[in-house]
Amino acid sequence: MSGQGKSDFIVLEGPDGSGKSTQARLLAEKLAAQGRECLLVREPGGTALGERVREILLDKAETGMDARGELFLFLACRAQLVAEVIRPALARGAVVLSDRFMLSTLVYQGIAGGLPLAEIREAGRIATGGLAPELTLVLDVPAEIGLSRRPGAQDRIEMKGVEFHRRVREGYLSLAREDSSARVIDGARPLAEVEKSVWELAHAVLC
Repeated sequence: MSGQGKSDFIVLEGPDGSGKSTQARLLAEKLAAQGRECLLVREPGGTALGERVREILLDKAETGMDARGELFLFLACRAQLVAEVIRPALARGAVVLSDRFMLSTLVYQGIAGGLPLAEIREAGRIATGGLAPELTLVLDVPAEIGLSRRPGAQDRIEMKGVEFHRRVREGYLSLAREDSSARVIDGARPLAEVEKSVWELAHAVLC
């Protein structure tokens, strides 16, 4: 937690179809089985306001959304989630697992979407009040594999095409190299192997 010492705040990141949501759920279950209070949240969403905005952000009918409009909708959701849910949970000693956080915004709206990273970082700092994860687990899969894991109806972000999602993957790998909290995990391996890697890295931070 930026400027406030160590916190039990872990973020799982990765391209669409990387398995991060599944791994976040499995990690939460393991921690709960050990008697830890563990709160699992997702982005965008996690609050009443956030879930309403999530519907707009992922709606396939919203074809004309401006890039900066999209950015600030994501950040509005995050600001509410941090204030209403994450900070109170951390303050009472709970482990907080978030399915996406600021790295997603830097990748999707920045590297893949074309907005300046410096602008996103400054806006993100304001939205979160400087909150940052102790550990960021980036599940890496090629775009083609990730998209193949999500057949059927796609949301507005998933529909952006394979080239966009290739930029997303490269963005994650590039930014993870610059982020001291980030660890990259090969998400194309069997689920149990990925789960083991997630647990080992999370356990080292939490214990």
